[in-house]
Amino acid sequence: MDRSRKGHAVTKKDEKKTAEQGAKERTAEDRTKQNQSAQLRDLLRIRGGKRVDLSSYDPAATPAGPADKAAGLAATAQMGERLADLQERLYAASAAGDRRRLLLVLQGMDTSGKGGTVKHVIGLFNPAGCRITAFKAPTPEERKHPFLWRVVRVTPEPGQIGIFDRSHYEDVLIARVHEQVPRPMLDQRYGEINNFEQVLAEDGTTVVKVFLHISYEKQRRRLLARLDNPKKHWKFNLSDIEERALWPDYQRAYEIALKRCSTKVAPWYLVPSDRKWYRNWAISKLLLEHLEALDPQYPEVDLDVEECRERLLRSP
Repeated sequence: MDRSRKGHAVTKKDEKKTAEQGAKERTAEDRTKQNQSAQLRDLLRIRGGKRVDLSSYDPAATPAGPADKAAGLAATAQMGERLADLQERLYAASAAGDRRRLLLVLQGMDTSGKGGTVKHVIGLFNPAGCRITAFKAPTPEERKHPFLWRVVRVTPEPGQIGIFDRSHYEDVLIARVHEQVPRPMLDQRYGEINNFEQVLAEDGTTVVKVFLHISYEKQRRRLLARLDNPKKHWKFNLSDIEERALWPDYQRAYEIALKRCSTKVAPWYLVPSDRKWYRNWAISKLLLEHLEALDPQYPEVDLDVEECRERLLRSP
């Protein structure tokens, strides 16, 4: 009898543990579904005007992302068809006078994945509808003009998707870290950037600004990987090591830019980028959400389809 009671008690205890574990798993599953159903742009958005502390963001995190790398790669590929369709509709709508376009701004420390994003994410689009600009150090001609001059000249046309690999933010990042301009002039630039992006938005440009957030150690590993691969030596520069020494200064410069230039019409999105697969998935998802919000449509055309078909069939 005692053995029976003891065995029964163990069974009840096991059942209780199983029930509790099941409840925890269901809660975690519900939370995951809830996160994935929410807009990623709301989750990753930096709230302007509030202090930004980059050390509080985990560069290896995968907020609202797929379960693992394999699932992430599959999900990113799956978005490709939908992204391509929306891009084609945006391009087609411009033929009927729709002035809307999208500008993706990519900023981040060296090796954060700006080039990788262009390769893996923008590769999902038709190149004919994209305009990619990589910003290097200003040329002598560009230095003769206000800092936004070279940027204004390459903003996307109606129907296009523009991609900036680095951008006008270099002029408040590098310029701040290396003290290239007087501080009063530097402080003025944040306002000029906000005004510039406001004008873009009023003219039909959806501005999607992404900060690719990586860790100090991950950057070291990626730089070492370049040294280990002779095919990537061309990507390495001694200045990469010198700039690493200024990591805290760059983090502070980014924190200020994110705080002062994340506005209602042109917010910043912080994408954890230690995991390349998550970075690519997140940026694809952000682009998809913004293009779906635009919901571009093919223009209506006054065309007698049957008559055109008959004429073609009658033609030699």
